[in-house]
Order: sequence, then C-alpha cells, then structure tokens
Amino acid sequence: MTCKDGKADNVANEALPRPTYLPFYPMNPGDGPHSYVQNSSYQRGVVDIAKPIIEDEIARKLDIKNLSSTTPNCFWVADFGCSTGHNSFPAMQIVTQAIYQKHASSGLITPKVPELFVVFNDVITNDFNTLFSTLPPYRNYNAIGVPGDFHGRLLPESSLHFAYSSWALQWLTEVPKAVAESGSPAWNKGEILYTRDRVEVCAAYLNQYAKDLEAFMEARAVEMVSGGLMALLVPAVPAFWNPETEYTIPSDLNLLGSCLMDMAKKGKFSEAKVDSFNLPFYFTTPEQLKAILESSHSFALERLEILNNPGKYTLPSVNARAAFFRAVLEGLLTDHFGSDIIDELFTLYMEKLAASPVFLNPDKDKSIVILAVLKRRSD
Repeated sequence: MTCKDGKADNVANEALPRPTYLPFYPMNPGDGPHSYVQNSSYQRGVVDIAKPIIEDEIARKLDIKNLSSTTPNCFWVADFGCSTGHNSFPAMQIVTQAIYQKHASSGLITPKVPELFVVFNDVITNDFNTLFSTLPPYRNYNAIGVPGDFHGRLLPESSLHFAYSSWALQWLTEVPKAVAESGSPAWNKGEILYTRDRVEVCAAYLNQYAKDLEAFMEARAVEMVSGGLMALLVPAVPAFWNPETEYTIPSDLNLLGSCLMDMAKKGKFSEAKVDSFNLPFYFTTPEQLKAILESSHSFALERLEILNNPGKYTLPSVNARAAFFRAVLEGLLTDHFGSDIIDELFTLYMEKLAASPVFLNPDKDKSIVILAVLKRRSD
C-alpha cells in the first residue's frame, strides 16, 4: 500500500562509524529450487530497461579527465547490495563497458586505460561463495568482496568513482520501534507491513526509510570522489493506484501477512507472535524519494526516471510468485516463526493468489522501479 508523503588508504586504520541495526537477512543462498539465484527474474528485468539510461549518463556526465587525476592507475566501481551476483554481473558489465567507452572517447593521452576494480558489497551473512564461484570468467574488471551494512562506511575516503545499487535500498536497518509497541498509536497489530489506512504506521515507516537513506548517502559522500556518479535502482510504488483492482509488492506482502494470521487462528502459533513480526521494508513513492535525494548537500540529483519493471511478466504462475517471495523472506520468517511453518505458509499463500483474479494478472501489478542518478558535488 502507498503511504502519503511525510513532512582510501589514508583512513584504512580508522574506525568507520556504523549505525546500530537489527540483524540483516540475506537472500536464500546456493542455486537450489528456493535460492535467490533461481528466483530473482523479477529484479533482473529492470536492468535491461535501465541500460541505455546508465550508458547515457556515463557518456555525458562522468568526468573521466578529472577522475583520472585522483587515482590515475585505477578506477573503482561498487555495487551495494549485490546478493549472489546473478543480477549484479550483467549490471557491472554495463557500467564497466560504458566507463571504458567513455575513457576511449575522452582524448586522454595515457599509456593505458586505468584498471577497473568492482567492489561487491552485501551483508556479512550474504552467500559470497556463490557470488565468487560464478563470476564471469571473461570480464573487464577485477572483483573484490566487501561484506558489511551499506548504511555505514565501508570504503576508504575519496576512493570510489561510480556507485550502483539495485533492489536493495527498500531494506531498513530496523523496523520502526513504535510499530511494535502495543501502547503506541503506530502499533501495527495484526499486520506485517504498513497499510494505507494506518496513517501512524505509514509515517513511522517513512521516517525510518528517510533516516536510513540519508545514512547511505552520507556514507557514500565520504567514500566518493568529487564528480563521481551514483546510479540507484529503487523499488517503489506510484502515489496513486486502486487497491480494489490493482496491486503492488506491499499488497503481496500484506497478503502473506493474512496467511500468517490464518495460521495463528488455527493454533500454529499465537496471534501475538504475528503482532510482534513486522517486515523491515519500505517502498517509496517517486515524490518521497525525490524529496529525500534533493535534501542532500553532497549530491546533485542529475536524473530521475520511473521505470515499469518488465520483470513482473517473468512470474507466470502462483508457484513462481511464491518462490520469488520465499527466496527473499525465508530467513526472516524462519528466524521468527521457525522453519517448520514455511512450506505450509507458502502453500496457503499460493491458494490465496490463485483465488484472486487481481493477483493472477501481471498487468495489474503497479509496482515500479525508480532510477536515480546523482553526482558527487565538489567539497
């Protein structure tokens, strides 16, 4: 549901400040039937749509001459929230190839093109083994893994030239505290995510999202060189859509929440167990995201495009849609409810999907992806 808008080597040994956050849960590891590798076509679809825009922005706005003067022998790119690489590798190929083309057309008189290094980042529990064991054998960059929470510092000061993140910034560092407090006006009783009719819950989620996105931006501002570019692919929802005849990813998640309540009523676990479980996600609107990004003193918003994610057509059945959400949510659900309920939960979820003419039609999925391109201002 949509919520309404709310009001470097020289530092290698320094302690990097990081926010306090709840444990993060990685996507399902490996390459089995419930893995993220096998069930992330929804997220993959937007990469091809974003390709010409990213290439255009690099060609027109990446200042190779200035950036090359900072580290003349190497050029650093980072993917924040890379998961197991299945969707990251095509994106990194697009970015690095565009950088090489920009360098070739820049007129720089240098012995050779600087070496490209790609930093693959995700939470410390991410399946980096699968990522590095499946790296493309023929690639135009050197690969480095940096585990850690991207809401805090990860890289040396003024070392990063191009930053990228796709389908990751919807994750919050924590569920808003007021949402889980029974005495709070924002208590989210009986739900696992915000809904349109709970204004206080929406506001709490939006405030947490703004805080976390600002922390991400502040960390990148320290790490990026002046003139560096950042491309963010952010899952989102339109400001207005009809919940009676259309749906978005939050609708799907709330449908899953109703399955948990059904299981609680059958005695599988207590309703209080559901009341104490809330998903650490927020799906912004374009207006909300633009306001947050434009408030940055370190980055200039160069471009903001709303993309209609074609990945929704890659989930042709209720089984495929359930597998998509299971690959993302299984760790979270298992930690709170135990592993014994997972199969039954997603069977019930598929039954509810099959009974709804709305959820069976991908044309009714109004979820969007926002591509934001930002440039690091000069200090």
